[in-house]
Amino acid sequence: MRTVRTLAEALDAGPVLLDGGLSNQLEAQGCDLSDALWSARLLADAPEQIEAAHLAYLRAGARVLITASYQATFEGFGRYGLDRAATGALLARSVELARGGGPRAGGGG
Repeated sequence: MRTVRTLAEALDAGPVLLDGGLSNQLEAQGCDLSDALWSARLLADAPEQIEAAHLAYLRAGARVLITASYQATFEGFGRYGLDRAATGALLARSVELARGGGPRAGGGG
């Protein structure tokens, strides 16, 4: 069983490998990010693509993942007809997707 450490503890132990640009991986997977919401649009339209990107980075050795919330705002999602509650749920999903990648890839989550 792998012990989960805080980021501060991990940094104290030495270099920590972060994921690369999430959008780069999503584009490599064939995702169209030309929308104003960029990768955040996939939270609503294709969360499985975000999950696959996280898993790809974990399998490549990343120990820290970023969320897919860049460009995600209440105003931005509002322009697509989503209310504050739906937007809040998508922002929470961005964290859940990043946290969920660890156990499936053999990482710490």
